[in-house]
This record gives sequence, structure tokens and C-alpha cells, in this order.
Amino acid sequence: MDLFEYQGKQYFARYGIAVSPGGVADTVEEAVAVAERVGYPVVVKAQVKVGGRGKAGGVKLADNVDEVRTHAGNILGLDIKGHVVRRLWVEHATDIAEEYYASFTLDRPNKVHLGMLSAQGGVEIEVVAAENPDAIAMLSIDPRLGLDLATARRWVAEAGLTMAAREQAAELLVHLYRCYEDGDCDLAEVNPLVFTPDGRVHALDAKVSLDENASFRHPEWDEYRATETEDPREKMAKEKGLNYIGLDGTVGIIANGAGLAMSTLDVVNQVGGTAANFLDIGGGANADVMAAALEVINADPKVRAIFVNIFGGITRVDEVAKGVLEALSRVEIASPIVLRLDGTNATEGRAILAPHLNDRLMTEPTMLDAARRAVALANA
Repeated sequence: MDLFEYQGKQYFARYGIAVSPGGVADTVEEAVAVAERVGYPVVVKAQVKVGGRGKAGGVKLADNVDEVRTHAGNILGLDIKGHVVRRLWVEHATDIAEEYYASFTLDRPNKVHLGMLSAQGGVEIEVVAAENPDAIAMLSIDPRLGLDLATARRWVAEAGLTMAAREQAAELLVHLYRCYEDGDCDLAEVNPLVFTPDGRVHALDAKVSLDENASFRHPEWDEYRATETEDPREKMAKEKGLNYIGLDGTVGIIANGAGLAMSTLDVVNQVGGTAANFLDIGGGANADVMAAALEVINADPKVRAIFVNIFGGITRVDEVAKGVLEALSRVEIASPIVLRLDGTNATEGRAILAPHLNDRLMTEPTMLDAARRAVALANA
């Protein structure tokens, strides 16, 4: 579960992490009230769970009440990459001497927690990693031992933070790690972590993802769920027990297995198309599962073609074929369907489908051929 920036800052504050004074506003007058309370100048920030807010006009500096009214009025209702701004965070503006980057997440292959720290903050860490990977100091943390202050001090020195900022930064990182671990985060990120001209270190931004598997330990997370603006497609898929992520393309995708689903997205993109979703039906491709998958994709008005990519290992392709036909008898599909079926009993599965093939239901022998057909249909 991803938090809004303001929620992330509130979460940080619970663990003693210094953040800018500010408040939430849902109206222009509420924004003015917060600005008057925290003191000018202030920054008026759109609260959406997507990057690029500044470039889209969603982050503005205001020196007085008139500017707050203007910026708040312009930002509320603004569409930023498909996310409409309904809430603002107004905070006292911070003078910045230096910007750093800090985060904790899970290094799954090595079964340790991973800390990343860089003296080059304020830009996407992916850009730093690509252009100057040596600028990122990595720290593997044994979850049984945690992060102590001595280790944090060595880490900030390795990252090259300015000498005057190191002690405060090390202390903040210990608090951030405790937030990450005790707060059951998948990600706790500060970008930028700032050092001010008057010698203070604090979190100027907050990106927090919470581990839903730990929600039983955190009844207080219910307040975050109440503010979630869930994609209606993803909500429908969740209700049907499907592993679905909505995207912005025109080719609906159904595959069995996360790896195959990702490969299918890549192939669609390779041949000039755009995927409307990631949908992994796992090992179950029976009529109920297939009908549920087709119903979710069919509810997306952007979908112009559907690509069903099934490789039968344990799953038998003949059973998949029967499931597809039965599903089509239950769900009226608005878009043409292209199937690529391979693996166990693939010949039998194709034979079952053969009498039913037409310009709305078709098969292709390979994943590439099927992707090309689906993209062509979506672009027609």
C-alpha cells in the first residue's frame, strides 16, 4: 500500500524523523489557513501517487496569501498523469544548502535489508545509478542485527555527505531504518534529504510503501485505506481474486505465470503496441478464472484487442481451450481475442478451438505472431 506524501511524512514523524511543518488542505481556504499557521513562504504540493508533480504544475512556492489562493485553486482538480488532485499538502518552505538521497528496501535475493545513500539527491535514483553508480553507497543490513549509529556514521562518510551534516544524517538514518523495519515498510525513501544553511538535516519528501502482509499488526493503517483512490479495474480484479495491474495501453493481456505475463508485455511493446494491463491467472485457467479475467479486461474502455498467452505446463491446454469457450458463452466481449496456446496437450486444445475461430476469436502459433496480430487489431 503506497502512501501519499503527507501520510509518509506523518509516518516518519512517528519515528522521530524531522520533517517540514505543514498541513493537509482539501480546499483553497484550508490551504490559506495552513499557510498562515506554518508561516510564509510556503510550498503548495499536489497529493497524488505519481511522479512528475513539479513538471505538471503541481508544486508551487507561495510568498503570501494571494499566491496561496492562486496556486491552490490551480492545483486542486489538476490532472497529473491520469491522477486528479483532490488534496494538498502545504508546508513551510525550506532553504536548502545540499540535497541527499536515502532509502531502505528489501534485497530479496540476498535476504537482507538494503540501504541506499547518495550525496546526489533531488533527482531520480535511477538516473544517478545510470550516470554515476559510484555516487550511491549501498549498505546490506542483517535484519537480525539492524542498523546502529556507529554503522550509520561510517555509511554517511562513505557516501560523501558534507562533514557538518554527517552526525545528524546518521541519527536520522537510524530512525528511518526503525520506521522501515518496525513500521513494516516495503520501501522508506527520502528524496531529497536536505541539509539547510543553518545546519539542520530533515526529510523534505517522503515515499512510503507499506507491506500489506503486516496489516494485522497495524489497525491504524485503516485510515490510509480510506484515502486510497483505487483503480476500478484493479478493484474488480481484486474482488475476483486475480493478480492484475492496470496500465494505459490498448492491448489487454491474459497470461499464466508472472514471468510469462511480463514477457508478453515486453513483446507487445516490441512490436509497437501498448499493454492495457498485467494479468496473471496463475495455474488456473478453467472457465471461471478465464471468465473473470475476460470480464475485467472487457470493462476497460481503452482495450481494443485481447491477447491470451498460455503455456501449459501443469496446466493442460485442452482444458484452457474449453475454459475459453465456456467463458465466452458467459461474457459478451467487446474486443477481438488472439490466443497463443502452447505446451501440454496444445494440439488437442487447438483442435477444440478450431470450429469456433472467426474474426473475433483467432489463434497464432507463436507469441510474436500473436502479439503482432493483437497490436494490428488494436491499431485498426
